[in-house]
Amino acid sequence: MSENRRKALLVSGGWAGHQPKETTARFAALLEANGFATTVREDLDAYLDKDLLLAQDLIVNNYTMGEIAKAHEENLLAAVASGVGFGGWHGGAGDAFRGSPGYQFMVGGQWVAHPGNVFDYTVQVTRPDDPIVAGFGDFAVKSEQYYMHIDPSNEVLATTTFDGAFVEANVPWIHGAVMPVVWKRRWGNGRVFYSALGHVDTDFNVDPVREITLRGLLWAAR
Repeated sequence: MSENRRKALLVSGGWAGHQPKETTARFAALLEANGFATTVREDLDAYLDKDLLLAQDLIVNNYTMGEIAKAHEENLLAAVASGVGFGGWHGGAGDAFRGSPGYQFMVGGQWVAHPGNVFDYTVQVTRPDDPIVAGFGDFAVKSEQYYMHIDPSNEVLATTTFDGAFVEANVPWIHGAVMPVVWKRRWGNGRVFYSALGHVDTDFNVDPVREITLRGLLWAAR
């Protein structure tokens, strides 16, 4: 029965280039297939409803850029600290609310650049023993390669290396930089998962991109 299913709140919106409706719908359906009752909201005022937040097992933020008011941010962070899981991907979680360092502290990183925009690069799995990435070796993607400011307390599961002709020609000072792509962490009693992959919905047609994201969300949920 639905009252016995775990609950997930997905908050969608912000910059349309990241296809928030499409990607939110994809993962709402995948969570439903894994036994969740999902609620999708397209406004940040969902974060004003403390009872709604605390009733969830998982909160997914998919809202690129935008601004989050202090009360919204405090309620979200408090819900996660109480034990509600949090997860997200790419700019929907890692480039949300640029003016809110409290939110960034919780996520464990913040986007700052994607040199060269969309191109082919490799993701290296660094913790093949972890269930979120188990069974996947290094894999190729064609997408934005995120350069991020990262919390050193993150438990990093996959990385990427900035190299190649564009980097050498345009941003040579980051050549050889190894950047976390997938990580997990704690925020109080809550689990937090983040993947920098998933610029547009079709990126999730790549099996490891989709499956790692789904596994991470399932891991984060209490």
